[in-house]
Amino acid sequence: MRFKAITPILNVSDMLESFEWFEKLGWSKGWEWGEPVRFGGVTSGECEIFLCHNAQGGRGRGGNVTTFGPGSEELSDKGTWMTLWVDDVDEIYRRCLIEHVEVTWSPTDMPWNVREMHVRHPDGHVFRISRALEGTG
Repeated sequence: MRFKAITPILNVSDMLESFEWFEKLGWSKGWEWGEPVRFGGVTSGECEIFLCHNAQGGRGRGGNVTTFGPGSEELSDKGTWMTLWVDDVDEIYRRCLIEHVEVTWSPTDMPWNVREMHVRHPDGHVFRISRALEGTG
């Protein structure tokens, strides 16, 4: 048996705000369902994430300022953590600064041979935006 794709579902408190937040990262609203809208999806290339209003999973923003490193509290956020692989972490970082997306870990070359940064969705979901460093997998 071989699985062909995976689509995470995020519990969100506000569908419109979530669509707008993902658009700041360069994603597009793929579709929406219900009146009022209770389910939908955002897309970027071959990737898709479903959004569900007040259901299907947990959420919860912690009081932590950073999501990694000294002084961080990685267990504080109760939302989903996932890694988004990109071609240029620093380009996304610049976009986040312009769009006022909360960056909780600035672009850093990590010891596991990945350049990554973290951003946090208003409902506490944390996205590790990553790129393998040259000469690695």
